[in-house]
Amino acid sequence: MKVLSMIQPWASLFVLGEVKYETRSWRTNYRGPLAIHTSKKMDKTFCSHPLIELLLGKHGYSKDNLPTGMIIGVCNLENCLKVKENNGTQAILENGQVVTGNTYFLGDFQVGGYAWEVQDMQQLDDVIPAKGKLGLWEHVLE
Repeated sequence: MKVLSMIQPWASLFVLGEVKYETRSWRTNYRGPLAIHTSKKMDKTFCSHPLIELLLGKHGYSKDNLPTGMIIGVCNLENCLKVKENNGTQAILENGQVVTGNTYFLGDFQVGGYAWEVQDMQQLDDVIPAKGKLGLWEHVLE
């Protein structure tokens, strides 16, 4: 299965459904099953932001118990949409979708970047230890 590594807390917030898109500076033509991996790196300063503490807390997480170095979720990558406009409070994607609120705040919607759209996100009950890599990488899920 294709896997995407993400830094915490963004990985958990994405898997928990608190954001709609994962933003990247690069585009992918891949569509299909995708696993979400948490890198060993964590942005503890960002985890201490009151909104992040609130969003994580409602799912029973804090910066002290977020999983790292694990595959924590699976989904289907449906689309990779270019960011066309950004006015500092919202972004507009190439399909006309307007991104606001927490999804905007938690993403990097620079013009020319990409918003990865997924469906059917499922948090894994049994996380899978794995060493991450840059870009999309392969892992056999058992």
